[in-house]
Amino acid sequence: MLYDLTVVQFSKMLNNLNNILDKAEAFAAFKKVDMAVLLNSRLAADQFNLIRQIQIACDTAKVGVARLTGQLDTMPKHDDTEMTLEELRQRIASVIEYLNGFSEADFAHAATIHVSQPRWAGKYLTGYEFAIEHAIPNLYFHITTAYAILRHNGVEVGKKDYLGAMPYKVPVI
Repeated sequence: MLYDLTVVQFSKMLNNLNNILDKAEAFAAFKKVDMAVLLNSRLAADQFNLIRQIQIACDTAKVGVARLTGQLDTMPKHDDTEMTLEELRQRIASVIEYLNGFSEADFAHAATIHVSQPRWAGKYLTGYEFAIEHAIPNLYFHITTAYAILRHNGVEVGKKDYLGAMPYKVPVI
């Protein structure tokens, strides 16, 4: 279950983010707006810009899965130096590729492990709590904020872009 909630869903949402960025790129070209303007936009003065929202979404996905599976040493390294859309796309692609290397078997003990971070001052969450209470909401927060920054700047994206393709079923009659 944690595999589906993290690897599968994180990959889907990062792909959706890529699709939203496609629309942002088309918008910038059509409106003759420098893409750097969008990438450096933010919703509030004290909030991170679009570049940083994407970086954190990527970090949340890779670090979350790595912590749940005890594979922190396998994560791709990112120096947070991206300044262009292409560099951000490369980062997203490297995280999706990393996530694709996991299987359900990697999550066999993920729900019950203890997950901690230095800023938690020795406290921990179980893997299940970490996924449900921290990693998943954090990923959605940063992707939602990236979406909102672009929408606020006039990029025509909607809920379907955010949610992406659905696995609809056709009833058998």
